[in-house]
Parts: sequence; structure tokens; C-alpha cells
Amino acid sequence: MTPWNQVTIIGVGLVGGSLGLALKKCGLARRVVGVGHREPSLQAARDCGAADEISLDLRAGVAGSDLVVLATPVGKFAEILQRAVPALEPGAVVIDVGSTKREVVASLEPLVRAPSAFVGCHPIAGSEQRGIVHAREDLFRGATCVVTPTDRTPAETLKRVVATWEGVGMVVRTLSPEVHDRLLAEVSHLPHVIASVLVQAVSGEAEPLVGPGWADTTRVASGDPLLWRDILMSNADEVAAAIDRA
Repeated sequence: MTPWNQVTIIGVGLVGGSLGLALKKCGLARRVVGVGHREPSLQAARDCGAADEISLDLRAGVAGSDLVVLATPVGKFAEILQRAVPALEPGAVVIDVGSTKREVVASLEPLVRAPSAFVGCHPIAGSEQRGIVHAREDLFRGATCVVTPTDRTPAETLKRVVATWEGVGMVVRTLSPEVHDRLLAEVSHLPHVIASVLVQAVSGEAEPLVGPGWADTTRVASGDPLLWRDILMSNADEVAAAIDRA
């Protein structure tokens, strides 16, 4: 595929930083701009090659980009995009990497008007680690990415977004936002809740006795609590339904 001329990644943590590295490694972006609110993290992203340029100014960082990636916690997407929209280039594509899709697509898609477009995406490739220090260019290789187009998604835009994820090594599946959230509640969101409950259930007296099995079962509970708060609040009904089905 033709490389994106300029990609802006808002939130250069584990996933955002890894995407910047992968896009550059695979020749899918001529230039990557990292946007965030912490100068040290942005400098680290530039130092490791995840971004060619960095900016603390959202609109300045978005200006001139033909692809904009939202890689912050899902609870911040709408506010960020509302502020960024006036600086979007005509025809720019906006995607996200969030773990829930119904609320995300419903709130973000109307903000991006033609000829620009929003496409919901979920690269299922994160880990309990966080931050740019853990970013790596092969994070997405062999993993699954769910893309959630709607009736408003232009066919050519969808094709290019799919090609981008495939270009960094992902296997792409297309689902509706509703089906995505129902299935991810079962395989990701509810397991995280269970792991967190197991961690909280261990008393100080029992802690010296935990073994490898407990550690494996509860590993995901060490993920970013703010990120997971937003995910679970956004998909609470499907998580509850998954519990009822269990």
C-alpha cells in the first residue's frame, strides 16, 4: 500500500509507541508525530524511534496528518477528538486502538465529517506492561486486530485501514461494534475482573504461599488501572451479561 504521508499518534505508550515503531519499520508511514501531555514520555518516544517529531500541542501535532491514531484510555477519546477536529486535514482518517467499541464508535464517528472518516479498531496485542519503555516494533505481529466499520465507513477508507494493520503483521477481523463488545467481554474484560478479584482476595498471611499458577492467573491484574476503569465502565452491561451466562 502507499505509505501514509504523516501519522499522528496521540498517546505514545505501549500500544501507541509500538505502532509508531511498526509503521516506520514496515515502511507504512513517511513521518510519525507523537502527541502527549508528558514531555519525558514524548522525548523517550522520539529517542527510541517511535516518533520523528513530538508535540505537547494537540492541534499542532494533528495538523498535516492523513492518519490520526487515538491511543489514550478510551474515556479520553471524545474530549481529545473534539479538540483535534478543527485541525484535521480534509480527508484525514481517524482510528482508535481502544478495547471497547460501541460507545467509542457512537461518540466519535459523528465528530469526524466527510471527506474525513473515523474507523473503530482494536489491535488485540497489549500486555500488562505500560509505557513507551516497553514499546516494540513486533508487538502486533501475528496478533488479531478487530475493525468495526459502520454504514458510514467509506469502502476505500476501510480498505486502507485494514491494509495498514495487515502491513504491521496483524490478522484482521471485521465485526460490528456490538458483537465486538459482547465477545471481548467474555475473553478479555471479565477475565480481567476475575484476576483483580483474586488479587484482592489474598490475605497477607496467604501471600507467601502463592505459586506460579496464581501468578499466571492474576498477571493481567497488574495492567493500568485507569485504562481498565474506562474499559469496564464502557462495557459494563456486556461484562455483567457474561457473568450471567457463566
